[in-house]
Amino acid sequence: MLETRYRAARALPLGAVSRPVTSGSGVSVRPVGAESRFSLRARLDASAAPKVGGLVLDAPINTVGTDGEVWIARLGPDEWLVGGPEADADLLQGRIHEALAGLPHSLVDVSHRNVGIDVSGRQAAAALNAGCPLDLSEAAFPPGSATRTLLGKAEIVLIRATAAPLYRVECWRSFSTYVHGFLNEAVFGVEGSATH
Repeated sequence: MLETRYRAARALPLGAVSRPVTSGSGVSVRPVGAESRFSLRARLDASAAPKVGGLVLDAPINTVGTDGEVWIARLGPDEWLVGGPEADADLLQGRIHEALAGLPHSLVDVSHRNVGIDVSGRQAAAALNAGCPLDLSEAAFPPGSATRTLLGKAEIVLIRATAAPLYRVECWRSFSTYVHGFLNEAVFGVEGSATH
């Protein structure tokens, strides 16, 4: 029974399946489907840069790398958030342990804790800036960026993997209803300011 609930929570991160919210501003707010996510802590050996698949772990702090559907965001000197397809959770976990064999590390499955929300469209940065204090301009937050920050009253990890105007908001499940609602309100605010 517990396993069934656990799998359902991963598959429906915000409860019921919802339609993407798209406004006249061209911004879409959409919960991400089921993904596996891992919190990784490790002390890297300076002489060798371990790789998970095609991704190096010693990328600069506050960056994200992608290899197909797998992404790794480096959030601190010894801290990463790793995500990928839920169906490949065990495979991804094994690849990480194999890459870090012999190095002290901690790998915790946080798939049940984290929820992803994609914000996309030409005014996506403006919608995020309704509650996020970061400068999301191209120069300050270019493609390949990832960082911890706030959105309203919730702590989030903000990821911009590609040059497309697409941002991933990763937050704890307990904050997800608030974050999703906040983003939807922000979209209407961006739409309203564009018409005046």
